[in-house]
Formats: sequence, C-alpha cells, structure tokens
Amino acid sequence: MRENDTENLMVILSSPSGVGKTTLTKKLQQKNRSFKISVSHTTRAPRSNEVDGIDYHFVNKEKFLKLKKENKFYESAEIFGNYYGTLKENVDKGIKNNDIIFDIDWQGTKQLSNFKNLKLIKIFLITENKEELKNRLKKRNQNTNNEIENRFKSFDEDIKHWSDYDYIIINKNLDNCFRQLEKIIELNKTKKVTVFSHKSL
Repeated sequence: MRENDTENLMVILSSPSGVGKTTLTKKLQQKNRSFKISVSHTTRAPRSNEVDGIDYHFVNKEKFLKLKKENKFYESAEIFGNYYGTLKENVDKGIKNNDIIFDIDWQGTKQLSNFKNLKLIKIFLITENKEELKNRLKKRNQNTNNEIENRFKSFDEDIKHWSDYDYIIINKNLDNCFRQLEKIIELNKTKKVTVFSHKSL
C-alpha cells in the first residue's frame, strides 16, 4: 500500500486481556459504519459464540506458519500458546473503502508501527487496578481458572508498553470509555489523520 492511497483511519486498540477492547471494537463498528474490524487469523479453537470469518479466521498451525513464512502478515504473535496474525491482503483491500480498527496486543502494535506507510492511531486501554481485571476475567466465564491466572499474570508485561501508544484510556465505565474513544477518532478525522500525542483524555 502506497503512503497516499487513502486518508481512512487505521486505529489500534490494545489492552491486557479482559479490559474490554473486543467489546469496544464491536461497538465502534456497530455505531460507525465507516469502520471495519480487522479480522485476525488464529490457531486458537473457536469459542461457542464465535463465527469463522467474523470473529477470527480460524486456521491450523501448519497453515498459519506457512502464511508467516511467505511474509503474508503485517504482524503476528504467539499469545498464551496460540498464534495470531493480521493478513496484509485483507488490510490493504479494506482500507481503500473503510476505516479499520485493529484488536491486537502490544506485540502486534510494535510490528505494525514498523510499516511507516501505515497511518496508525494507537490507543491503549487499562483498568484502575489488577484486582478489577481479575474480577472481569472471572465474570466473562470464557476461560478456565488456569487461563485466568495466565492472563492475570501477563498484566504487568502488557502495561510496560503503554508508552508505545498515542492515547491511554482508563476503562472505569464502558460508556464513558467509548465516548473517549469516539472523541479521539473525531479529533483525528478532522485533522486528516494527523496523530496527536495526548497520553490521556
């Protein structure tokens, strides 16, 4: 993709697991028709409520590693024993007609940031404290106790990378958090994707 092909936004939303980034990305797409969620490839098994091609592109490890070897991904990472990746082809096609939002972690953000032709707005979500995060993970009822502990332990590593982002939002309340997210997007829309360096709003 050439640098001046489009002025559509490319928004990255990252957070420790359980903070709410997936909920917010879906809410953004539902309310703003210009936005499309970048659907990642993953080797993780689908959950009961997930649909292939909508939540993720579910592939086996052999297929994923083949795509990675062929340099098909903008970014890829191994998270909790599963692989995730953003296919270049899908992003390059999607950005021509839509704004794109990425639901990825700090590892993917670092890799995407290496592509200077991508006009990225990077937003990091965080909870007030670790105990609040643990409560949220339990309430989701999507993980085993062991998985919850692993995700909880990764919190300290995740927050080390907040300085890689343009904006930090503390998710105390989902509706307030969403309004802040919309405000950031509106600021960048009106400035034609000039990225501001506010660390919080």
